[in-house]
Amino acid sequence: MKRGENIKWLSELSKKDIPISGGKGANLGEMYNAGFPVPPAFVVTTNAFHYFIEKTKLKEEINNILSKIDLEDTKLLAEKSEEIKNLICSAKMPEDLEQEVLEAYENFNVDLNEIKNSPNALVIMKTAREPSFVSVRSSATAEDLGDSSFAGQQESYINVKGKKELIEKVKAVFASIFTARSIYYRIKRGFDAFIGIAVIVQKMINSDKSGVIFSVDPVKQENILIEAVWGQGEGIVSGKIKPDGYIVSKDFEILGEKISDKKIAIVRDSSGLTKTVQLTEEKSKQKVLKTFEIKQLAEYAVKLEKHYGKPQDIEFAIENGEIFILQTRPITTLGKKIEQEELEGQLILEGLGASPGIASGVVKIIRDFDDLDKIKKGDVLVTAMTNPDMVVSMQKASAIVTDEGGITSHAAIVSREMGIPCVVGTGNATNKLEDGTNITVDGFKGKVYLGIAENKKVEIFPIVETKTKIKVIVDLPEFAERGAKTKANGIGLVRLEGIIASSGKHPLFFEQKDNLDEYKKIIKEGLEKIANCFIGKEIWVRTSDIRSDEYSNLEGAPKHIEKNPMLGNHGIRFSLKHRGIFEAELKAIKELAEKGHKFGVMFPQIISPLEVKEAKKIMEKLEMLGKVKIGVMIETPAAAILIKDLCNEGIDFVSFGTNDLTQYTLAIDRGNEEVQYLYNEEDWAIKKLISRVIRECKSHKVETSICGQAGSRKEIVKFLIEQGIDSISVNADVAREISEFVKSLEN
Repeated sequence: MKRGENIKWLSELSKKDIPISGGKGANLGEMYNAGFPVPPAFVVTTNAFHYFIEKTKLKEEINNILSKIDLEDTKLLAEKSEEIKNLICSAKMPEDLEQEVLEAYENFNVDLNEIKNSPNALVIMKTAREPSFVSVRSSATAEDLGDSSFAGQQESYINVKGKKELIEKVKAVFASIFTARSIYYRIKRGFDAFIGIAVIVQKMINSDKSGVIFSVDPVKQENILIEAVWGQGEGIVSGKIKPDGYIVSKDFEILGEKISDKKIAIVRDSSGLTKTVQLTEEKSKQKVLKTFEIKQLAEYAVKLEKHYGKPQDIEFAIENGEIFILQTRPITTLGKKIEQEELEGQLILEGLGASPGIASGVVKIIRDFDDLDKIKKGDVLVTAMTNPDMVVSMQKASAIVTDEGGITSHAAIVSREMGIPCVVGTGNATNKLEDGTNITVDGFKGKVYLGIAENKKVEIFPIVETKTKIKVIVDLPEFAERGAKTKANGIGLVRLEGIIASSGKHPLFFEQKDNLDEYKKIIKEGLEKIANCFIGKEIWVRTSDIRSDEYSNLEGAPKHIEKNPMLGNHGIRFSLKHRGIFEAELKAIKELAEKGHKFGVMFPQIISPLEVKEAKKIMEKLEMLGKVKIGVMIETPAAAILIKDLCNEGIDFVSFGTNDLTQYTLAIDRGNEEVQYLYNEEDWAIKKLISRVIRECKSHKVETSICGQAGSRKEIVKFLIEQGIDSISVNADVAREISEFVKSLEN
């Protein structure tokens, strides 16, 4: 290895150097060379990582360990991960590499051009200078960053001081590429086990004040927003401190200031320890940034946005009056302003905007099941009202338009979960539109236009951290990755019906053919694809709940449709009658749980504690108790009234199904347009039931959640947070928005 390939200073790096310096390192180099005030830093390159592995002769040993790992054996995987990390951390760093790292460390705060002309100055500096505090951070390579499922899993350390500690922390960052989760994803997705990792060693800024700058306010989508706190910036990131807020125009005019009561600050003491200190009342309420600092930060925001060609989210720190830029990245929450745009064109239909987004395509009118074959990828599915039999065809559509239905109708719910623009309740779409016509569907405003407009999709952004867990709803494996992009705390609802419909066969088909093992296999394969996108996170699965008027197009479906299917033989009552089907579903979940996935099982349509008791007996027979959590859907008035008795049966969680709870309590068919004006999930009767259930569950230490569509409505979310609900499950497209709203309520 040639000297100089192991260590690169920021002055030697730009965005093209991601393969050797990782994404963060390359970005810091890009800013440094563009003249921005980035703290001094050098990068221990990916070349150095591979050199370290080669010289310590660890590669063969690590490969040997990896070859013996069963990826689905979670405990073994964790043990072997620790074994590999210990090997790396205990190995002696090659002497020449260690010398290069330490020489670079000693060069902080030294003008390298002066050193070349005055070697004696370097000698004096080395012998007399106090070691610097530095941060030691991982920097993922382009290949690593390209797979978001395991990007960002490596380690970072702050306030590192001294040669010995620095070398230990560099090795620890090297080792962190072999966390259990990283190993799992790399091998599963075909990456090299020894994917490169770089290490950034950067001088720590002992911040007097710090914060973030948005070159475009991500909410109002105009002007510059600056947030600032005393001390280090972890206070803003963690949400522990409510920052000051400053609104600045692009002409650097301060348009508004909101000074908050900061109460605490996170600082570094003289020994290098990070600690939280209480502020005096005077300091707490004092304005953090001076006027000239606000304007200077705004100027950096404008310059960075211009340099990168897109709005930026920037981290800054100020020490002794000097401003430093620590990091910048594109703002990930823009794009929603499309809701305020008016499309140009001939408006031909209006209804309810049921699923956000704008998409164009060719009309395919579906009047009966025989028409479903007409749907090709990118078409607009137009029908009176969708039903579960159409799920597979709905996946192909670019947009959906219906004659009937409200915002809790099947088309609306499923479209939101799939991220497909949808307009419902148009009244006459199937009569007014013609097969083969090009149309544009605006799912934001509930409008349909003749012709093709720009296809704009709703992007998925990660949630913000909240005390209340934010989960997502996922029914189909094809949309699991979309849900995983939210970085949610898990899945609050998986309905098995989507997986079942994709098979083309009704559960009764497998029962009639005495082939329930095949049914179990279908359920298991579908759930495993979903679970693999949510490694280490809990997934709550609702056992099947199929009414007799649903899925009639599936092979083996019952010919007889009940007079009132909504109140008929479905949910837990069906499962307890058809125990083979029920057990096949439970076995599929059990087998995945035994592989290390975290599952909860939810029983739907519960009206009696006896149903829970009977279901638990079956789970006990299958040796499932203790391996998965047990929960019930609160979607009938009986379940809400008998909540204390249900808790006494030994359940772990409940989840509100507000769509059914509302229609059963208010005696309103949620699919009937004629009575939609009476359908109100905020009705005081519904709120009283929810409040009572949460209160009773808290006293029994039973977790509470919501998986109905009401969880996406802010006015209901506010009520739920006030009642102390533990988690809220939403569709992926609104997860970020709801998490931000929850965060604001918790503050």
